[in-house]
Amino acid sequence: MSTIAQVKNSTKHIQLICVTGLFAAMIYVLTAWLHIPTGAGYTHAGDGLIYLAASMLPTPYAMAAGAIGAGLADGLSGFVVWLPGTIVIKAITALCFSRKTEKIICVRNLLGIIPALVICVVCYSLYEGIFMAGGFSKSAIISAFGQTPAYCIQVLASSILYIVLGLGFDKAELKKKFSHLFG
Repeated sequence: MSTIAQVKNSTKHIQLICVTGLFAAMIYVLTAWLHIPTGAGYTHAGDGLIYLAASMLPTPYAMAAGAIGAGLADGLSGFVVWLPGTIVIKAITALCFSRKTEKIICVRNLLGIIPALVICVVCYSLYEGIFMAGGFSKSAIISAFGQTPAYCIQVLASSILYIVLGLGFDKAELKKKFSHLFG
């Protein structure tokens, strides 16, 4: 590989790390500071920025942005017990969306909201029912699924934020303007 190609790859990698850091910071702020307390933690719209990151960044970077941003929110907001689950769940959530289309808001990404909802409800409920109950307990898992309405509200709020921002970014043609980075 030529020196020029190495510099271009290095520059793109650094730019992607910077954008990933920006997404992680925005996810943290939206999750940690703009949330509604619930019986099992809190409900927020920060996942909308995870969806957005996953629709723009290469998959490993989007997974990192979601895991770091949401993980920091739990860790620095006094919900450390949720931290391991959040890191894994938010990284997996990023897999529901794709950056491979010209537009952020496309049928594939809108349909990605459905598995994102399932992952949120099932994974957090299992995490609460197994790890926070101190072991496998059928009654603890059933009880944990009682938080399903709060998780549904969280995904709904996140989806609205994602669609509004995504449509705005699409109208501004951000993916096209930054195709060297997002393309």
